[in-house]
Amino acid sequence: MSTTTTVQVETPPAVESIELRHLGPGASTSRRISTESKEASHVEAAPHVSDGHDGGEPPPGALAETERWNRPVKNIGRLAFAFVSFAIAGMNDAAVGALIPYLEEYYNLSYTVISLIFLTPFVGYSIAAFTNARIHVLLGQRGVAIMAPICHLITFAVLASHPPYPALVVCNAISGFGNGLTDACFCAWVGNMDKANTIQGFLHSCYSLGALFSPLIATSMVVKGGLPWYTFYYLMIGMSGLEFAGLVMVFWDKTGAVYREEHARENADAGTAGAGTREAMKSKVTWLCALFFFAYMGVEVGLGGWVVTFMLRVRHASAYASGISGSGFWAGMALGRAVLGFVTERFGERLCLSIYLGICLGLQLLFWLVPQFVVSAVAVAFLGFFLGPMFPGAVMVTAKLLPKRIHVSAIGFAMAMGGTGGTVFPFIIGAIASHKGVSVLQPIILALIAVIAAVWLSFPRIQKRD
Repeated sequence: MSTTTTVQVETPPAVESIELRHLGPGASTSRRISTESKEASHVEAAPHVSDGHDGGEPPPGALAETERWNRPVKNIGRLAFAFVSFAIAGMNDAAVGALIPYLEEYYNLSYTVISLIFLTPFVGYSIAAFTNARIHVLLGQRGVAIMAPICHLITFAVLASHPPYPALVVCNAISGFGNGLTDACFCAWVGNMDKANTIQGFLHSCYSLGALFSPLIATSMVVKGGLPWYTFYYLMIGMSGLEFAGLVMVFWDKTGAVYREEHARENADAGTAGAGTREAMKSKVTWLCALFFFAYMGVEVGLGGWVVTFMLRVRHASAYASGISGSGFWAGMALGRAVLGFVTERFGERLCLSIYLGICLGLQLLFWLVPQFVVSAVAVAFLGFFLGPMFPGAVMVTAKLLPKRIHVSAIGFAMAMGGTGGTVFPFIIGAIASHKGVSVLQPIILALIAVIAAVWLSFPRIQKRD
């Protein structure tokens, strides 16, 4: 005769409370009960570890996973076409400098009037600065992926039709709007990735690569091929068509709803629900970053746009040698962004950019004071190399100093100011050069590098987080 003994075991309240605390918002109660019997023997032995958030919710950001260039897998395609977009922006910006002598002859205009082509993208960048965050909230990165390539397609289609000069100027404003959208969108996105400094370096080196090859292509078409200047923009139409198809495909699922959901927790913690533009504008860091980009882009576009003309008319080099020196500047910048990104990642932005700025001041003095073409060409190439990593480095510092929810607004505004500097200073150089000669390039560039150094040293130090 067998005897059956029934033992009733009660789950202690402490065990139940521990199990309930670890249930996620979407967890199933039945799953907890089914696994409780397996884990009950271990619960009492496990010490309670307080995470400092005993209110029942995980700590802020606990559920967020840092993106990488290959995680999620779609990021590979997204980065690839972001690189294409930046290369197109570089091609467009640098081609203008190479085509200035031919535009001057084609339209029979002075330096001052021709230089308006540098100035008008400021309008587009300014509009992008104040609409970028709202576009992200309403349409997400998909909205940028559609609108920016369309701006490029419109611009290049009109330029390829060799329009009257006023239409050419207006088109550059449209192109500036597209570039302003992609600058803020992709820089803010990459700025929150793992190894962001390195990826930012590659992203911006694509801009420099575009700026490197487009003067060579445009000059070859005009000088060696005997083609009119506007045939270069047939190539740009094809490039922007590829950009449109690629960006729309890879960013199609990044809608406004996705963007709002990604930032919902941050906005709730901050008590805001908007795009963050007002909050960004109140930050000292935003304005420091804006001033940094304003001066930096004045150096980059001013030097890149006028160095060929400077070498021709001040250093008395041949047209071919002058074009090579311009390409050397952009090649140095592309290489510097790709290589020094690793160095900046290792030793930190504050130290590295301070060293780069000191070297740039010395190189600019060498470029100015030694009136030999070879010395000038070498100096300008190394200037590009050490100037290159400054832009992505400043983006990274801004991203680290500001909350993620206002990155698009802050970086978008700062880049709009950078775009303004990249249009205003080349125009100023052209306007003064029409009366004083292109040699005015040197003191203006030196003064701007000094301003960049002063602004950089004014940035707050980044507080290390536990």
